[in-house]
Amino acid sequence: MLGNDWDELLKEELDKDYFKNLFEFVKREYNSKTIYPKMSELFNAFRHTSYQNTKVVILGQDPYHGENEAEGLSFSVKVGVRKPPSLNNIFKELQDDLGFLPPNSGSLLKWADEGVLLLNSVLTVEKDKPASHRNQGWEEFTDAVIKKINEKKTPVVFILWGNYARAKKSLITNEQHYVIESAHPSPYSANNGFFGSRPFSKTNHYLESKGIKPIDWNLSK
Repeated sequence: MLGNDWDELLKEELDKDYFKNLFEFVKREYNSKTIYPKMSELFNAFRHTSYQNTKVVILGQDPYHGENEAEGLSFSVKVGVRKPPSLNNIFKELQDDLGFLPPNSGSLLKWADEGVLLLNSVLTVEKDKPASHRNQGWEEFTDAVIKKINEKKTPVVFILWGNYARAKKSLITNEQHYVIESAHPSPYSANNGFFGSRPFSKTNHYLESKGIKPIDWNLSK
């Protein structure tokens, strides 16, 4: 269902009653409403970033709810879709931090393939209705994912932007992992600690210090 090594790792979670109920709800929603991302892209984060290859986790809340924006990765939009303000601010910080020019596309698939798990806490949303699929069970599932990553024997960097993501810090108890937290890149909060936080260079410095190949954050190649 998820792809690569996640299916076996999360087998018990997928068999739990809450997840079965959640997935029945999600299927009904897809059959009767416009839901994002497309069902075929629902688990893109897992398909593009295996558990074994996960070096970094960037945690978001819900998928984008605008028409054809979401592609199953936190903060990412499909090629050809206008970049949301939060994503523009992420690219501004990336340029200030590492000097990389903002890319033409807002798709972060390249980061996912580099080992960055772009995980939303809630994986589906109804068109034009933000937070419409919260408290249906997705949070329990994605918390289980974070706990599973916390068990990894190799170091992982968790990037937590904003209060919602930072609340998940309590799930990260393995001392070998590194947590980077700051304000959210939203225009409402980016000037309160997101800009200047240098998450990309901090991540790579930590990975390199542990003998792990750093992330190629450059999307404008």
